[in-house]
Amino acid sequence: MHISEFQRLISRKYEKRDRQRGVPATFMWFIEEVGELSTALASKDKKAAEEEFADVLAWLCTLANISDVDIEKACDKYTGKDVKGFKPK
Repeated sequence: MHISEFQRLISRKYEKRDRQRGVPATFMWFIEEVGELSTALASKDKKAAEEEFADVLAWLCTLANISDVDIEKACDKYTGKDVKGFKPK
């Protein structure tokens, strides 16, 4: 499955409710999932980590949907032919 397909699936299932919730509240849900991923990684619980990676990706797609951002297109900065490397620290 391509990222855009997953983003559209999330849109079909949740976008109406997500838009009603708005970006600030949705962002808080996203951050909560990132925290749960952090906990799963720290505990080295692979099954829990897999579930939390999926949750983080779903909430990221939700944020992108209600912000009118195509994640796959946004990722061109890493996958396009003009990639020049990473930003220096």
